[in-house]
Amino acid sequence: MTLWNTLSPALRAMLATQLRPLLGGALLAALTVLTGMALLGLSGWFITATALAGLVPATAFMFDVFAPSAGIRLLAVGRTGSRYAERLLTHDATFAVLAALRVRLFRAWAGADAARALLRQPAKLLFRLTADLDALESLYLRLLVPATAALGAAVLAGLLLGFMHVGLGLGLALWLVVSGGGLAVVTARLARRPAVQRAHGLEALRAATIDLVAGQTDLLMAGRLDAQRDALAHIDLRLAQADLALNRLETAAGVGYAAASTVSLVAVLLAVGALVGNEVIGVPGAALALLVALTAVEPFAALRRGALDAGRTWLALKRLAPRLALAEVTVATSPDDTDPLALCLTAVVARYPGSSAPTLAQFSLSIAAGERVALIGPSGAGKSTVLAVATAELTPDAGTVSAHTACLLSQRTELFQDSLRDNLLLADPLADDTRLWAVLQDAGLADTVRALAGGLDTPLGEGGLGLSGGQARRLALARLLLRDTPLWILDEPTEALDLATAHDVLQRLSHLAAGRSLLIATHLRREAALADRLVILQAGRVKADLRRGTPGFDAALCALRPD
Repeated sequence: MTLWNTLSPALRAMLATQLRPLLGGALLAALTVLTGMALLGLSGWFITATALAGLVPATAFMFDVFAPSAGIRLLAVGRTGSRYAERLLTHDATFAVLAALRVRLFRAWAGADAARALLRQPAKLLFRLTADLDALESLYLRLLVPATAALGAAVLAGLLLGFMHVGLGLGLALWLVVSGGGLAVVTARLARRPAVQRAHGLEALRAATIDLVAGQTDLLMAGRLDAQRDALAHIDLRLAQADLALNRLETAAGVGYAAASTVSLVAVLLAVGALVGNEVIGVPGAALALLVALTAVEPFAALRRGALDAGRTWLALKRLAPRLALAEVTVATSPDDTDPLALCLTAVVARYPGSSAPTLAQFSLSIAAGERVALIGPSGAGKSTVLAVATAELTPDAGTVSAHTACLLSQRTELFQDSLRDNLLLADPLADDTRLWAVLQDAGLADTVRALAGGLDTPLGEGGLGLSGGQARRLALARLLLRDTPLWILDEPTEALDLATAHDVLQRLSHLAAGRSLLIATHLRREAALADRLVILQAGRVKADLRRGTPGFDAALCALRPD
């Protein structure tokens, strides 16, 4: 991947989001540097000129002190104002850009198979949304903005000294660009490897720490706890080595910029000395030139931090570029809930990422509005794949899919570390307390919640800690009821529940699903008994499609696992 291909997606996304604030911030940064240089140069000129004028009484009376002093005050106020405005504008624009990029990345990752990808590598994707995205901050704040300011400083220094002597102005400007920019480029190239190692090390440290905390019991029982701690120590050692290398480079870069500043000052001192000796310029002009040369290297030295972070920024850009380059997710048209078919899969071919053979091959299934269908069959027959295709979690390789607006109740109840109320409001943020209590009553959880000290405001722990398995499933059912959709998709909804709770949940589901379409994936008789049709799957194909009232239906139902 070329440098431009790596940079362009992020740059396009940033400029498309905050074009004017980003450009304005860079220009204000340059203005701040220029006013600072002008302030110091004019002050030096004024002090020198005043001192020389005071040596001769006649000159002292004629010397205008008001115009230069007014200019100094104006530059001082302007520098303060531009510095404040630059900080405010650049940081505000940066935060707005990062927020917009997070939304864009969320949309790019929220496509088909997103949940499975997240489960496969949660630490890695979390790192992309945090550390990698935050690294893009350096691209603007520590590279583009300082580079604009440094270039402005070189131009101003060249112009000011160019009025004294063209060769001196051109020489200083060229030296500033070559030395200041060259040191930044060399620092960035040398820092790239340790910066990348540090980024990889932080990612590995985070993942290994999560493994240690989450799996410490299993590690202890397997006798691998010490090995895991040693692995963490080894990762930490690599991080320390990368940090040491970056610190050494930072010190070396500081020495380099100090040397460049000294060379600039000495060269300008010799040049203006010769010009004063030849009476081309006066002593105040020489003081102005020296102070401008002294301050002109400082903006280039500000690139040092960005150069040290350039490797990390480049790695982040490289990893995020494929997602940032994607077009904005196209909003699909709303399903036609008046269609007589609640779900229609036609000649669907689907496979999971990394699989060579399709799980579904030329699979077709139609469910009429208001119909209840149960998918049954041995493990690996394709039941979960049909549900994944129906819920748009998996994009098929071929075939067509159309469905009414659907809601999913899966085997695993996803509850969050938040209040019970907010866990319900995920399904309908506008629901009031009356509506919440109504769905809790329908789900058989209202009395339990009323008995809690906090009621609807009772906080739940991570993963719904504080509720039993049956209570968590009832809460998920209540959340399902808040989503008033014509199609319910159920994935083994009573798995792992005790018999009494399972039958109660199923009875409530059967009653509350009146008028809705149901698609159920199950291997339990009690769940399949809700269906009007049993669709038997084998190796990704429909082996049999049996309707209630036929001999085959009862035989297939009896063959399922009993309670």
